[in-house]
Amino acid sequence: MSYDAFLLISFGGPEKREDVIPFLENVLRGRNVPRERLLEVAEHYYHFDGVSPINRQNRALITALQAELKLPIYWGNRNWHPLLADTVAQMRDAGVRRALALATSAFGSYSGCRQYREDIDRARAAVSGAPQIDKLPPFSTHPAFTETMIDRVRDAATKLPGAEVIYTVHSIPVSMANSSPYQRELLAACNAVNTALNIGEPTLVYQSRSGPPSQPWLGPDIGDYLRSTPNRKVIVVPIGFLSDHMEVLYDLDTEAAALASELGIEFVRAGTAGTHPIFVRGIREMVEAAMLNPPEPCRADCCPPPQRPRA
Repeated sequence: MSYDAFLLISFGGPEKREDVIPFLENVLRGRNVPRERLLEVAEHYYHFDGVSPINRQNRALITALQAELKLPIYWGNRNWHPLLADTVAQMRDAGVRRALALATSAFGSYSGCRQYREDIDRARAAVSGAPQIDKLPPFSTHPAFTETMIDRVRDAATKLPGAEVIYTVHSIPVSMANSSPYQRELLAACNAVNTALNIGEPTLVYQSRSGPPSQPWLGPDIGDYLRSTPNRKVIVVPIGFLSDHMEVLYDLDTEAAALASELGIEFVRAGTAGTHPIFVRGIREMVEAAMLNPPEPCRADCCPPPQRPRA
């Protein structure tokens, strides 16, 4: 298959205080989330002057990929500028006919995979003459991702020898988890890292839940786990996040670290995949493999959207 462009698709994030509320309104559109909750989350961003690092980190990833890929690279977001539909129009105007897309999500679920396919379909429908866009599947089993996380955990262990290693990921509704490979893929990835480092059975906890209390979400929450563990040294590995965006900077580096300090627990947070050279090489390998064997489209019933609770 001949592709003439590579498209990075991500969640997006605000880059100044004035962006925060409209960004969160985009994120929460169509969801029954109280205004008070939106304003509460906004405070997390204001803690960092309204700047999420995710856009900066995507730019850094693109810079790293430019040394690896022979294709022009484009970037579009789900929730903030550069918005995906604008990027698709830019690609069309540049004469792109068929692009290969990678979403910044390693694990399969509705929000981490299918919703990005829906984003692509919606953007293409809004752009007359849009190029064909094939999305790469989630890549948690790719050796380069595994090797990257092994290196991140090994590096953290040198800073806090003998610490308990716990893995953290974004919680999702139980209904979404039950209809996707999310938990299975997460446990397999954590187990692969622990096996390589001879650590033992992995411990997986969750963070950043945002649903109403009446809706079941995956647990245990990292805060609850820190309160219950007898260990006084903890390495937290945000394996479910590809970069240090707000859920890492605030929920882990700020809230969880403060709780650990209060509990008398030494706390080290391992790095995310980011622009680790092994991970960047792995993306190149995924692109090269797709050139020979284009990715298969997902089944129509794969990772259906969750049943949202009524207001």
